[in-house]
Amino acid sequence: MADKPMIRAFFDEPTNTVSYLVADQATKQAAVIDPVLDYDHKSGQVDTRSVETILNAAKELGLTLAWALETHAHADHLSGAPYIKAKTGAQIGIGEHIKDVQRIFRPIFNATDLKTDGSDFDHLFRDGERFNIGELSVEILHTPGHTPADISYKIEDAVFVGDTLFMPDYGTARADFPGGDAHQLYRSIKRLLALPAATRLFMCHDYKAPGRDAYAWETTVQEQRDKNVHVGGGKTEAEFVAMRTSRDATLSAPTLLLPSIQVNIRAGAFPPAEDNGVRYLRIPVTFKADRKANALPA
Repeated sequence: MADKPMIRAFFDEPTNTVSYLVADQATKQAAVIDPVLDYDHKSGQVDTRSVETILNAAKELGLTLAWALETHAHADHLSGAPYIKAKTGAQIGIGEHIKDVQRIFRPIFNATDLKTDGSDFDHLFRDGERFNIGELSVEILHTPGHTPADISYKIEDAVFVGDTLFMPDYGTARADFPGGDAHQLYRSIKRLLALPAATRLFMCHDYKAPGRDAYAWETTVQEQRDKNVHVGGGKTEAEFVAMRTSRDATLSAPTLLLPSIQVNIRAGAFPPAEDNGVRYLRIPVTFKADRKANALPA
């Protein structure tokens, strides 16, 4: 086994997102997981300061970025992966079931330009697929439920779980987005918790559970088994699904849901410019009485 990966976390408080710089210390090959593009929803202005912070750290450490890896098509922030690719040549990777997510959302946004074959991404990972970052071994775990396309990246003794799990005192991800499924989410979590007890788990978000003073994003399989407030202590699938369904019904839509989804299903690209040279993000408007089963969460 190679040395443990070097891991640096970058927390974006406006979206409560954790991005990771993961490197092989021997070869200096590296990847960025779930990078954030700074987007001001009120003005429509985009900034790259968060991505630049990661790129500067990689440069200072003498790293070569080979990958910009997404755990799924995020609904709470826009992806900074295209900027990383433009600056470094890194490939953008995501799970192969992004094709399902594209098919779900193409009609919602009437995104007639959007291909639904995943070809906007450089690589679509299959469950069980393995690749290397330098000498680090990476295994893909398909962990659907939050969305159909969620994957976790197991890099040596560390697993980057995306939105499948949160810290033990906060619980688990919602499963009410189109294509989400609480039963699948439970089974994905159980797959992660079947890993060796000392396996390190790295979250994509933290919302600082009540009573906790500081943000946190690293835990272990054993801590999640014992203490996760939603699935720990032997909760059954039926108990989890009942809790998750009830809880999800009370949650409001993420602030950046609409811009995030239509950008992230395009591998972080914005919709094509219109004939005036301006790019626009669409906001589907639905009346409550006409809302369909597959509509976005209210």
